[in-house]
Amino acid sequence: MTLNILFITITVKKRKRTTEDLVREEQAYQMLEENKQRQYKMYYPF
Repeated sequence: MTLNILFITITVKKRKRTTEDLVREEQAYQMLEENKQRQYKMYYPF
């Protein structure tokens, strides 16, 4: 009887965020909030 076992190693590293990443993330968040406001205004115009 042969038993084959796979061992997997997962390494997690903390990402270093650049200013470009932070700016892109902020822009995406602002766009998301603007779209939420538009949707709210469409469904509740009063």
